Amino acid sequence: MDTLNRIKRSVANRGDEVFLRSEFDHFGSTAQVGRALRQLLLGGVFVRLGVGVYAKAKPSVLTGKPIPVRPLEVLAPEALNKLGIDVLPSRLAQDYNAGRSTQLPAGIVLNIGKRRTARKLSFNGKAVQYERA
Repeated sequence: MDTLNRIKRSVANRGDEVFLRSEFDHFGSTAQVGRALRQLLLGGVFVRLGVGVYAKAKPSVLTGKPIPVRPLEVLAPEALNKLGIDVLPSRLAQDYNAGRSTQLPAGIVLNIGKRRTARKLSFNGKAVQYERA
């Protein structure tokens, strides 16, 4: 069985919606995995959220182009958890959820604690911002 079909089968059997490139390394060489992931991106099975970070995709109702199966607000914490970064809601989101504020937080801001990261996660012009607290 070739690398492409092995990756497809692996993704179909998992409940995860976010995948790291390193999860597919055991299916073939670096070049084979790269080609397979590129074909899956072009085929609309995956969308790319960042360097080495992929999410399951579905066709958009409006345009027919592939979009993530869930919003970036849900997928970004899952991706960061897989990268070993604990994620909490931002201070503004915590205040809103606790009833201390009536203002809804704008954008996607995640609290990554004392950690530092240069990881950029985005899709279609919508990017994740990090808050260190």
